Amino acid sequence: MRLDEASPAPRVLIYSHDTFGLGHLRRSRAIANAIVACNRGARAMIVSGSPVVDRFAFAVGVRTVRLPPVTKFADGGYASLDGATPLARTVAQRSAIIAQACDAFRPDLIIVDKEPAGFHGELLPALEKAAARDIRLVLGLRDVLDDADRLVPEWERKGAAETMARFYDEIWVYGLSRIHEPLAALPMEPEMAARIDGRLIYTGYLRRDLPERRAGREEPPIANGPFILVTPGGGGDGAALIDWVIAAYEADPAIPLPALIAFGPFLDAGIRDGFMARIRRLGDRIAAITFDSEIEFLMRKAAGVVAMGGYNTFCEILSFDRRAILVPRTEPRREQAIRALAAERLGLARVLMEAEGRAPGRMAAALPCRDRTRRRGFWCRVSWTASTRSRVASGR
Repeated sequence: MRLDEASPAPRVLIYSHDTFGLGHLRRSRAIANAIVACNRGARAMIVSGSPVVDRFAFAVGVRTVRLPPVTKFADGGYASLDGATPLARTVAQRSAIIAQACDAFRPDLIIVDKEPAGFHGELLPALEKAAARDIRLVLGLRDVLDDADRLVPEWERKGAAETMARFYDEIWVYGLSRIHEPLAALPMEPEMAARIDGRLIYTGYLRRDLPERRAGREEPPIANGPFILVTPGGGGDGAALIDWVIAAYEADPAIPLPALIAFGPFLDAGIRDGFMARIRRLGDRIAAITFDSEIEFLMRKAAGVVAMGGYNTFCEILSFDRRAILVPRTEPRREQAIRALAAERLGLARVLMEAEGRAPGRMAAALPCRDRTRRRGFWCRVSWTASTRSRVASGR
């Protein structure tokens, strides 16, 4: 990403609701770090609901504000993470914190990640005030949201199209239309559809670079030689992927490369302990770590990657040009499967769908990951002008 220096010291606030996993926070961090790195004096503030925001390092010039966290259930419902506070009270607290952060930070631009009105509408008061103050508002969407049959009723219930048309100056899709068009299925009146389409910009994917290495960083010895990195992202829904990889190594002693599994901070502790017992029996063929906030270093070293196919991991696979096997989830959203299958059609990865069976031999036969096709023109570049008019164009 590149931020032009036509405007001195721009101030950008990024809202990330973060009810599950690490994806929203990591995408917001990548954008914020790029903004302050490419524009002297720029400042960014990330307002996030992630319970692990304090475990990440951010570039100088990036501040974070933590919202009271909520948790998402398998059935799609939500609750306050502490369990004792009613969800409505938590939403009200979060909304007040967002408003206070906007008042104190005085942003020139607000970038909202994925949810037009915020979690349960918590962002609406801040959007109203920002619009009245002529603060530029941008909605940032990942390349894939969900299948139309799931996305349409959800966004109709939330009034998402109306919120987009009312408040947002631009809608950035962090991807390419040839991979997916996330808003194409939304039913809208022609006038509203034309208004939204006129604000829609496909930015390309968010390029990832190696972060500044923190002092004292240590890596497991397995990373000193060729290895396969296995990462289910945050890990909250990654147990099936990890189990399948371990089972492959248990069944086939001839897999040529060892594996390093990064469990993720949200993997259930009891499940993790069970995996560790199996890993110990495999000797030096598999190693595991709980979490690495600088996983880009491991991604860059790995001979191949096995992942679920979330947005951030996909960007890293592209950025570091890694061979990849994607094992996407299909519940509660099909987002990962849509992205993974599109990537396979372009020769960027191999896809193993769990619905076709989790025989250990299927995974063992796919390791190490097959060759991939190098692709250009995937990347995002952000520009800034003196009038705070933001523009995005695909990199070349």
